[in-house]
Amino acid sequence: MKGYVFHGPGQSAWEEMPDPGIREATDAIVRVDAVTICGTDLHILKGDVPEVRPGTVLGHEAVGEIVEVGGDVRTVRPGDRVLVSCISACGRCRYCREAMYGQCRGGGGWILGHLIDGTQAEYVRVPYADLSVHPLPGAVSSEDAVLLADIFPTSYEVGVLNGRVRPGDTVVVVGAGPVGLAAVATARLFSPERVIAVDVAASRLEAARKLGAETVADAREAPEQLVADLTDGLGADVVIEAVGVPETFEMCTRMVRPGGRVANVGVHGKPATLHLEDLWIKNVTITTGLVDTRSTPTLLRMAAAGRLPTSQLVTHTFPLDSMQEAYDVFGNAAETGALKIVLGGQRHDSVAVRAEQR
Repeated sequence: MKGYVFHGPGQSAWEEMPDPGIREATDAIVRVDAVTICGTDLHILKGDVPEVRPGTVLGHEAVGEIVEVGGDVRTVRPGDRVLVSCISACGRCRYCREAMYGQCRGGGGWILGHLIDGTQAEYVRVPYADLSVHPLPGAVSSEDAVLLADIFPTSYEVGVLNGRVRPGDTVVVVGAGPVGLAAVATARLFSPERVIAVDVAASRLEAARKLGAETVADAREAPEQLVADLTDGLGADVVIEAVGVPETFEMCTRMVRPGGRVANVGVHGKPATLHLEDLWIKNVTITTGLVDTRSTPTLLRMAAAGRLPTSQLVTHTFPLDSMQEAYDVFGNAAETGALKIVLGGQRHDSVAVRAEQR
């Protein structure tokens, strides 16, 4: 098969790799139909994730078809169309028993494209298949479903649920990249009074408007004052950090009201200052987290019912073998306007016949 292989910082290639095989009785082999690229993959290519060894196939999100399963797999079988989750779960350790799959201590957690070969390939081995792949309803296209492997559960769980968004809240999402936009969309499910999106890119702020943000703000133009003006000086009930740099985290802590919540979703590579001299007296709750994907079955049902605007986040599509071109477009999002990129797509084994109109 071919896969997109990391060879060290700044070095990667779409190249021949050995076909994956069953190693454990809980494994499944998936023929990949659609994948996407995550900001974390860019961090890996920059050398920011030293655990990723040269020679590793990147990627942790995919849709595909089961072609082989180990003897202990019970929930899927060859021929099933599935979503490959970004998180693998052994199902036995303390964290898995508490549905904290991202913290799995039994060999799972974030391993695809991190500690083992990932999904940006023609085939992928998925450990612990019973809990780590999800059968897909026919109503959900591969292009839509692949966004439920990571960004939608991440924004929903680590941002909206950790932030405890409630009806009538003022919610600020700092960072209108793919995860931030998914946070805007899923926050709307809880009927907040308003959602405010903050970013520096006009195109992303426009995308936030289309996804339901009532107000948008340029991060360079005192968004803290705008939030204060809209809340009579109180501040936001929930602020979701979806960038991952010290300046935006500190901005979030300045926007939140006393008794409010800051939900950090962004991946931070540098220390951020926690201004306890200002926050200690305000009863502010700050949460962090790695996605657990416990919400994926719920999100899949919502996508099948047309309740999630997944397709609105896809700005570019490529064939699976155009991986390097797709990385170039995604890595230069400021120039290309890329949000989410999907490689591959729906496989059609039959032709749908339109019913005669009456």
